[in-house]
Amino acid sequence: MHSSYIRNFISTAVLILVSFLLIGIAFGFASRRVFLSETAAQVDSSARELSVIAVAYSDGGDLRAPELSMTLSAVACSNGEHIFITDTDGVVQSCSDPDFTCEHIGMSLDRDFMAALPRSGSYSELGRMNGMYAQQRYSVVTALCSSDGAPLGYLFVSRDTHEALSVWQSILPLFFLISLFVLILSLSFSLANSHVQSQPLREMAEAARRYGRGDLSVRVDISDRDDEIGELAEAFNSMAESLEKAESRRDEFIANVSHELKSPMTTIAGFADGILDGTIPPENERKYLQTISSETKRLSRLVRSMLELSRLQATDTAELLRQSFDIGEVLRRTLLSFADKIESKSLDVSFQVPEEAIYVLGNSDAITQVVYNLFDNAVKFSREGTELGVSLWKDSSKAYVSVRNHGATIPESEIPLLFDRFHKSDRSRSQDRDGVGLGLYIVKTILKNHGEDIAVTSRQGVTDFVFSLSLKQETKKSDSKKRSET
Repeated sequence: MHSSYIRNFISTAVLILVSFLLIGIAFGFASRRVFLSETAAQVDSSARELSVIAVAYSDGGDLRAPELSMTLSAVACSNGEHIFITDTDGVVQSCSDPDFTCEHIGMSLDRDFMAALPRSGSYSELGRMNGMYAQQRYSVVTALCSSDGAPLGYLFVSRDTHEALSVWQSILPLFFLISLFVLILSLSFSLANSHVQSQPLREMAEAARRYGRGDLSVRVDISDRDDEIGELAEAFNSMAESLEKAESRRDEFIANVSHELKSPMTTIAGFADGILDGTIPPENERKYLQTISSETKRLSRLVRSMLELSRLQATDTAELLRQSFDIGEVLRRTLLSFADKIESKSLDVSFQVPEEAIYVLGNSDAITQVVYNLFDNAVKFSREGTELGVSLWKDSSKAYVSVRNHGATIPESEIPLLFDRFHKSDRSRSQDRDGVGLGLYIVKTILKNHGEDIAVTSRQGVTDFVFSLSLKQETKKSDSKKRSET
């Protein structure tokens, strides 16, 4: 985690450095262009104004007029420019330098250079004007024409770019100094932010290591995070809670299985040893052998129930819902199998099931197991001579089955626990000697695999289990058709 943290910081720092380098280069070129553009605009403006003045003075053909030279000198002194005028052959006629220091009057410019100049309009360049200047300057050459369009010569206006670039060069260090300060500030913020961002990850890594050592109680603190890292930490805590609950259920399951196996095995071993060592008299052996047989069958039921649970938990819901069957027929057939038990307890049966077939989606054998377990539970805990109620009804999309019995009221606190594995309420421990506490859990699991649910109410001695099943599509269509015909 520490090396990853360093790598992230280094990659961020490199990215910031490259970004500032690119910004600095772009700023340097852009600002230089701005300063040069300002100089060019000023020189262009001077050239336009002076060309008008030069044509006015030289309309008679004299480009050496003293007044023209004085005007050129005044403008050049004011703007820091160098100005001269040549005739069409490239011979310098007037210059902004004073007469006593001017070395340009009478000088001839290169013929090839002059030939390349435009006959009208203007021409500009950033350079040394064909070797006329020792340093780089921005120059504008404007063709001078008389009022009738005849060429008179050329006006040359140039300005040294060193002054403009010196201002630009003085700004660059300030820019880079500010950039360096911002860079250091950004890196410091990045370092602190990387530390803050990686803190939950380090906590999660430490938590994962503790999980590996078996400590599932640790959680990552996310009280002040509402970003993606916070969501990840929240999901991590949720996973930890699920693991802790799963571990708790596993420990509870193992403890319950151990308890359920221990009692019958202790009974079997004790009575078998008593018969073998003669502690149990021969005349009582049959009695205790029957107890051993009963406990052995109980163990067998427990193993079968656990195998059934394993099978149910691997069941595919989509596969189950491709099948359909008549739920009313399942209720009738299953109730008949309890005829002897119902008769032995003198129970009255209230069987309120429509004669017409009600087709539902699901596996017939699995739902038969649900109905069987609910009937077995209801008959077992019914008081003798009371009523056992079975009802079936439907709405537009669901069928509902109710199994109701009269017996002891289940405490409100017990109802949420009825469908837990190996749970037996206090009322059942004295009556259900053969049960293993998995019947209602199997009911819940089967219905959950079908995407359905079951509800329980117990008031004033009447306990009612109601579960739902989805109706087959054809059944719903036919119902709609019947209602429309009516």
